[in-house]
Amino acid sequence: MELHQLRYFLKAAELKSFTLAAAECFISQPSLSQQIIKLEQELGQPLFERSGRGVELTESGKLLQSRAGQIISLVDQARREITDDGETGQLTIGAIPTIAPYLLPQIVSRFREVVPRVTLKIHEDVTEQCLKKVQAGEWDLAIVALPVRIEHLEVEPLFDEELWLAVPPGHRLSHLTEVPVEEIDRETLLLLGEAHCLTEHVAQYCRRKDSTPLETGRLAQLTTIMELVNRGQGVSFIPNMCKAFDREGRCAYRPLQGDRPQRTIALVWNSYRFQTLLLKRALEVIRSELLKS
Repeated sequence: MELHQLRYFLKAAELKSFTLAAAECFISQPSLSQQIIKLEQELGQPLFERSGRGVELTESGKLLQSRAGQIISLVDQARREITDDGETGQLTIGAIPTIAPYLLPQIVSRFREVVPRVTLKIHEDVTEQCLKKVQAGEWDLAIVALPVRIEHLEVEPLFDEELWLAVPPGHRLSHLTEVPVEEIDRETLLLLGEAHCLTEHVAQYCRRKDSTPLETGRLAQLTTIMELVNRGQGVSFIPNMCKAFDREGRCAYRPLQGDRPQRTIALVWNSYRFQTLLLKRALEVIRSELLKS
């Protein structure tokens, strides 16, 4: 039983697909399938139920998944402890899509200046997946928006960020200094999909204000929403860091009147894992970079 076989097996179990697992492991799908077949032959038990729609773990597979996860975690932790000098090694950082384009590039640039010999792996995913990957030890840390509802994670709030109402240039609301909440009810509201925590922040704010704007569809990217707003297809709530990147003025941004919507940006990491010097160095760099202004 080889460690790389266990890694392939765990990735296939997570994604329920040999094709997707192979892509994430940077090998061909036939190669990954062959390694898992060898693992099944060695154990004398099928680990997956194969079908045209993907793969599902058998009872034997479920038992191996638990044990293999522990084995890989212990091996990776031992490697980190032995090679940890705070100057070399590999660090995996993730962020949610409404943060990643605006904060990760500056963090990565600064980190390469401070510790140039470290290999950085950068990922972007929705909140739930970010937290699960940090909890499982696949990522070292992530930058998300609160709340965090997964146990055994260290959570460090960094700063609060206002959400602005984005409207088309020249729109009737663009002439107001502050927009009364009730005015939103007269507009079509463009939102991200339910997997994005920004949508829940907006929904909670609207419920708190007894506001019921008309929603139209769910989008995958803020850039798509901003383009639709620009073309007069609705209004939306945009984080301040995203607003700052709209240097062309594609949308007009106005604060809400009274209690304004906001979100809290936070760092998360697994407090139950060995805290390497490299991780501590990364936390220091991120804190200083994001809080310097």
